[in-house]
Amino acid sequence: MTTFLRALLTIAISIAGGFLVNLTGLPAGWLMGGALAVAAAAISGLPVSFPGWVRDATFVFAGMSMGASVTRDSFALIFQWPVTLAALVVELVLIVTVTGYMLRKLFGLDRGTAYLSSFPGHLAFVMGIAAAGVGDPRQITIIQVIRILMLTTAVPIGALFLPVGPDIALAASQAPAGWLNLALILVICAATGLVFQRLRVPAAFAMGAMAASLTAKFTGIFEGAMPQELLIAIYVMIGGLIGSRFAGITVAEFRAAATGGLIATALTIAIVTIVSYGASTLVDMPFGQIWLGLSPGALEGMGILGIALGFDTAFIAAHHVARLLMLTVAIPVVALLVRETDEVKE
Repeated sequence: MTTFLRALLTIAISIAGGFLVNLTGLPAGWLMGGALAVAAAAISGLPVSFPGWVRDATFVFAGMSMGASVTRDSFALIFQWPVTLAALVVELVLIVTVTGYMLRKLFGLDRGTAYLSSFPGHLAFVMGIAAAGVGDPRQITIIQVIRILMLTTAVPIGALFLPVGPDIALAASQAPAGWLNLALILVICAATGLVFQRLRVPAAFAMGAMAASLTAKFTGIFEGAMPQELLIAIYVMIGGLIGSRFAGITVAEFRAAATGGLIATALTIAIVTIVSYGASTLVDMPFGQIWLGLSPGALEGMGILGIALGFDTAFIAAHHVARLLMLTVAIPVVALLVRETDEVKE
């Protein structure tokens, strides 16, 4: 099957899964259903995948949507961000320490595999370290992908028990932007994404598109809300991307790593929830917004969920970029410590 046909199959499965879950009334049902359906198809052996250009285009659309959903009031509370950024540091230390220890003691994983599996995000960087000889790359991949899928599923379900953000009503009151205007902004967003990629900015296409979209909106070039049809298409594509990460993972491999991955994800969600609640008592922000900002899911996935739930995407994006930067420093340091500890024991 050609790459193009694989992409079409992946999109079709994501649409079907998203449509079915959306019928239940769950928030972001198109995203959640698409991710689950494509993940199940991948594990079943169907040839699901996205070529690189489709993935990058999806990130551009996601970033554009995130920038379009930011309001001028978003930066009024920026002085409270140091509190939540400090909470992010505490959370990262707890997640890596607790889940890494659990994977070692309960499942007998070696130090490298356990701690690289516990890092909440920056999967490409983690796999680069694993490929250099630290841990079992296959096991790490499965546990990390399970985490991303579980977070994508847990957030919409959890949103049923939380008040939605204030931007839901604002978005509903805005007229959709014109398609010609959207096409112009899309070109600018894609160009900015390419520049960010050259500069090696984390999540370059999503962040570049968001920066361009946000600038265009605040300067009056981009007016109106994202059309609902386009948002649904973006949910479907992001869901397909998340689910397609299971491609190449067999049922036997999934079963072998699933229990550890699910427990690690549950611990991560518990830590995020506790830390987010603590931070919410110190700042004037919705708990759900803080939870999304501190949740260790993919930037584009959490950002799109923020749009669906009506939260401040500027806050969410800033904290996810901060997390990636922190992990860029932390991952090689921990890997070096693990390797030195193993060498001493030998």
